[in-house]
Amino acid sequence: MPFATLREVLAEAEKGKYAVGAFNTNNMEIVQAIIEAAQEERAPVILQASQGALKYAGIRYITAIVRAAVESSTIPVVLHLDHGTSFEQTMLCIRHGFTSVMFDGSKYSLEDNIAATARVVEVARAVGVSVEGELGKIGGTEDDISVDERDALFTDPAQARRFVEESGVDALAVAIGTAHGPYKGEPKLDFDRLEAIMKVAGTPLVLHGASGVPAGSIRRAISIGISKINIDTDLRQAFIRGVQHVVHNQPHEYDPRKLLGPAKEEMKAVIKEKMRLFGCSGQA
Repeated sequence: MPFATLREVLAEAEKGKYAVGAFNTNNMEIVQAIIEAAQEERAPVILQASQGALKYAGIRYITAIVRAAVESSTIPVVLHLDHGTSFEQTMLCIRHGFTSVMFDGSKYSLEDNIAATARVVEVARAVGVSVEGELGKIGGTEDDISVDERDALFTDPAQARRFVEESGVDALAVAIGTAHGPYKGEPKLDFDRLEAIMKVAGTPLVLHGASGVPAGSIRRAISIGISKINIDTDLRQAFIRGVQHVVHNQPHEYDPRKLLGPAKEEMKAVIKEKMRLFGCSGQA
């Protein structure tokens, strides 16, 4: 099945009042876990690569592995750039077959963020690629991007409306209390702010840093209008659990396949659980 775009899968998610899971990948086993879980759950899925993933594996390896995994799939799969921070990087991903890119201009002023994002949208839309933007700063650390908690600014609803109208993005990542990386305590999401943004944004909304957010909060966010939910830390932790289990119980094992196979199965279990929570299982 050919790759889908972010615009396509989120339009269906909005109609069905569910969210599509966006899972980060770095290697073959993670790609396999995401695609196999999505296929078995009959769920649309967003497979995304961050700057760190592209540096680690290389864009040619990432795209080749994803294409091989998607070749025989029968569910909608989006290949998405997560937190692209330059025009050049988003263009490189588009040239290599990504069907969706995120341009993260949250470090800029509102005006500069709009202008930079709109430039990406102009080119991407001409070749049928979707664009996600970000307004407000999501705390925590993801690869090379780190935002101190004191600098994490929540998304302003009035600015969200202007940002979407003037940039033309297909989806908007909002800052309402989530963070990248493991949480030190239970995250408290600003649902009133999310409702206010939803009323004026006019585009699908994205929740970053959702690993570790309680299921009840996830369900409420989806009921308000979140259509895309990013998961990375939960997959990394599942991967490590699988490897550690083998190392602990079979300390003399030296076959990489017998280390990475269980890691893949741990990730698949987590991905399936998230898809059922998000309501996207059975939607493909």
